[in-house]
Amino acid sequence: MEDEAEIYDGIRAQFPLTFGKQSKAQTPLEAIHKTTRRDTSVSISEKSSSSQNDNALPSISSSSKAWLNSLRTFKTPNPPVMSDSGPSGIIRDSDADDGSKIGPPRPPIESKLNEDDDDVIIGPPRPPPPGEGSDDDEDDDGEMIGPPPPPPSSNLEDSDVEEEEYEENRYRIPQSNEIVLKGHTKVVSALAVDHTGSRVLSGSYDYTVRMYDFQGMNSRLQSFRQLEPFEGHQIRNLSWSPTADRFMCVTGSAQAKIYDRDGLTLGEFMKGDMYIRDLKNTKGHISGLTCGEWHPKTKETILTSSEDGSLRIWDVNDFKSQKQVIKPKLARPGRIPVTTCAWDREGKSIVGGIGDGSIQIWNLKPGWGSRPDIHVENSHSDDITALKFSSDGKILLSRSFDGSLKVWDLRQMKKPLKVFDDLPNNYAQTNIAFSPDEQLFLTGTSVEKESQTGGLLCFYDRTKLELVSRVGISPTCSVVQCAWHPKLNQIFATSGDKSQGGTHVLYDPTLSERGALVCVARAPRKKSVDDFEAKPVIHNPHALPLFRDAPSRKRQREKILKDPLKSHKPELPINGPGFGGRVGTSQGSLLTQYLMKQGGLIKETWMEEDPREAILKYADVAAKDPKYIAPAYSHTQPEPVFAKSDSEEEDK
Repeated sequence: MEDEAEIYDGIRAQFPLTFGKQSKAQTPLEAIHKTTRRDTSVSISEKSSSSQNDNALPSISSSSKAWLNSLRTFKTPNPPVMSDSGPSGIIRDSDADDGSKIGPPRPPIESKLNEDDDDVIIGPPRPPPPGEGSDDDEDDDGEMIGPPPPPPSSNLEDSDVEEEEYEENRYRIPQSNEIVLKGHTKVVSALAVDHTGSRVLSGSYDYTVRMYDFQGMNSRLQSFRQLEPFEGHQIRNLSWSPTADRFMCVTGSAQAKIYDRDGLTLGEFMKGDMYIRDLKNTKGHISGLTCGEWHPKTKETILTSSEDGSLRIWDVNDFKSQKQVIKPKLARPGRIPVTTCAWDREGKSIVGGIGDGSIQIWNLKPGWGSRPDIHVENSHSDDITALKFSSDGKILLSRSFDGSLKVWDLRQMKKPLKVFDDLPNNYAQTNIAFSPDEQLFLTGTSVEKESQTGGLLCFYDRTKLELVSRVGISPTCSVVQCAWHPKLNQIFATSGDKSQGGTHVLYDPTLSERGALVCVARAPRKKSVDDFEAKPVIHNPHALPLFRDAPSRKRQREKILKDPLKSHKPELPINGPGFGGRVGTSQGSLLTQYLMKQGGLIKETWMEEDPREAILKYADVAAKDPKYIAPAYSHTQPEPVFAKSDSEEEDK
C-alpha cells in the first residue's frame, strides 16, 4: 500500500495542484433557478412587489431546500422564511406581521419546518374526505385542506387581479421555470419518460432517438446516447415497459424495435408477407407503423397499429409472430390505416383511431374477436392523432387533424361531452396528457403560416370542461407531444420545425421534485488524473494498401536535406535593372560584368543622363582621334568624292 501511495504521489506531482479537485458550487441555488425563469406576463400586484423586492428569488421545494442546506448554512441570526408562493416566487420575512399578502397564501409553518416529510402535494390538491372539511377542524389543526381561499383585499381592482391569480395558481401548474433538452435537427415527434422520472427518451423526424439521464446530466443538458433504429425512417412513438427496464421504438417501418434501459438492441418484430391478402395470416405488419404502446400492467405485452389497417398484440419474448390480430370494422371492404391506438389504465380495453374518422373500442375477454364493442362513426372529420383513457375508465379524449379535441363519456358514446376547436394540428403524433390527479388535461398546438401565435400548451379543466390556461412554449415551433410526470411534477413538451427540435421541461422550484432541479445546478465535472488515457498505436505492416497506415515522412525529409539541388535555397525574386539579357539582377548575370562593375570600369550613369547627350559628347574626340571605329576601316574605307560645282553661284 505504501508503494502504491508513493507511485500515486509521484504521478500527482506532475500535474497542477488544482487539477482534478472538486470544488463546491459557489452560486446559490436560487440564483441558478432565476436564470431559468420563463418570461411570463406580470400582473399588477407582481409589478408593485417587484419594485420593492428587485432581488427576490424563487423559493424552493423541500428536497431542494435540504440539498441547499447541506451545501451552505445561513450566516444571519434570523434567516428569512421562504414561502411557497408559486410563480411569483417572493421571499417574505418571518417577522412581517402587517397582514399584507401577495399572491396565494402560504402553507402552514409546520409543513415548512418538517423538511424530511415525503408527503409533498403534487398537482392540484385532492378533495377532502367526508367529515373533515369543516371550519372547526381547520381551526383546530391549523392545516389547509383543499385549495386555499382567495386573499382578502379592499380594492376591487386588486381583488379581481388576485382572483385571476388564484384561479391560475390553484391548479398548481409548474410553469415558472424552463429548460430545453436540445440535440435534434428536426421536430421532436416522440417522447417517453420512465416511471421513476430519471430517464427521458425523445425521437425526432431526423431518424434518431436521444436518451437523457437527469441523474447523470449536468448543466450542459447533453444526451448520453443517440440511436438510429431504422435508417431513413422517422420516429413516431416511444413507450417504456411497466418496470422501466426496456422500451419500444415505433418508426415508419413495419417493424418495432425493443431496447433495454441503456439503449442496447434486444430484438425487432417480424415483418409480414405483403402478398398475402388476409392480414390475419401474416406474421407481422406489412406497412409502416403509426403508433405503439406497452401494456400498463404486463411487461411482456405490446400493442401496435399500422397503415396496413390492423392492430396487433405482441409478446416480447417471441419476436417471430404476434399473439392477436385485430381488424377494425369498416363500412366498405378494403384497407384503411389505423392512425393511433391506446390501452386503458388496467390494460383490459383497447381503442383505435381509424382512418375513416371512427373510434373503435375492444374489451379483452375470453373468446373476443375483431368485432368492436363500441363503434363511433364519423367522430372526427379528419385523421385521429391521439386517444387517451382516464384512469377511472369513464372519460376518453380524442385529438384530430381537424383542429379539435373531444371529450367522450364511455358510458354514452353517441355524442361527445365537449368539443374544443381552434387547436391547429399539423403532426400525426400530437397527443393528449392528463395531470397527475387527472383534474386537468393538456394538449399542444401547431404553428400556422398566417398566424402570429406560436406553439402553445392548452390546459383544460376536466370537471368544468373549460379552458384553464395557455402556456407559450415556442414562438416559431409547433408543440407535438406533451406529458405531465406525476412523481417529478414537471411538464414535458416537444417542439420543433424543419430545422430544429427540442424538449421543453417546465418546472417550478416550489412544486417540482428532482428531475430538472437536479441537473440544472450541477456544474460540469472537472478533469482528473484518472481521466487520462493513452491512445494505443496498432502497427499492421502486412495490411492491404487500401487499409495501410500512411508511411512516415522522416526518412524522406532527411534524404531531401542531403540533396544539394533539392535543399538549395531558391533565388530571390527579380527586381531592378540587369545586364546581359537578364532583366532585374542587381549583380549582373556574367562574371566579367560583375568584375568590371566591382573594379569601377562599368559605371551605371546611363540611367541618370540623356542618351542623346551621352553619345554626342564623344563626337569631337572621335573626330580628332578616331581610335575606336575609323582605324579599323581605314585601309578599306573608300575616300569620299564630292562633286565639283560648275556654276559660279554655288561657289559663292
